[in-house]
Amino acid sequence: MLRLVIDPERPNPRQIQRIVDIIHDGGIVVYPTDTFYGLGCDMMQKRSVEKVYAMKGKDRKHPLSFICSDLKNISRYGVVSNVAYKLMRRIFPGPYTVILPSSREVPRIMQSKSATVGIRIPEHRVALMLAQMLDNPIVTTSVPSDEGTPFSDPERIMQRFPFLDGVIDCGIIAPQPSTILDLSSGDPRLIRQGKGSIEQIPNIVLSDE
Repeated sequence: MLRLVIDPERPNPRQIQRIVDIIHDGGIVVYPTDTFYGLGCDMMQKRSVEKVYAMKGKDRKHPLSFICSDLKNISRYGVVSNVAYKLMRRIFPGPYTVILPSSREVPRIMQSKSATVGIRIPEHRVALMLAQMLDNPIVTTSVPSDEGTPFSDPERIMQRFPFLDGVIDCGIIAPQPSTILDLSSGDPRLIRQGKGSIEQIPNIVLSDE
């Protein structure tokens, strides 16, 4: 396992490239985001995605989300309406996950039954640099602990998952879920209230309405 201690404010591209090389080779890595330490791989490598599902203990009825580097990148993998685009310009990068209709570029293993996908642009320089340098979306899901709460300490992550291929250590991250917004049709619908505020989102439909 490769462990790299990286300054989250001034990440070294050479260090990031070492993790990118591992992901290119089908490896599973842990990396920081603005909400938690993420368990990830190259979205385009089916075997790697299947490994993440197995480590997470999820079945494919609960599709994994992925990280894109910018809005242009999102439009390659999701069908973006004018309403969705304007909203995403407000909230990204930030602690949100948006649900969009998937494009043909997205592998079936990453899609829900309704052909939608969950996409993030986190406000974290390391995660964004990874996505930019890989040039493919990175699967993102929280690293599970035995207690059900995502790990905050990379040291404990390595103890729990010694078979990981790489870990980026940016210190302790207090885990908080992202706010999930369904932008697949009409007005934005709140699916889960998390770290991201919804006060600035116009015409939002609450999930219990």
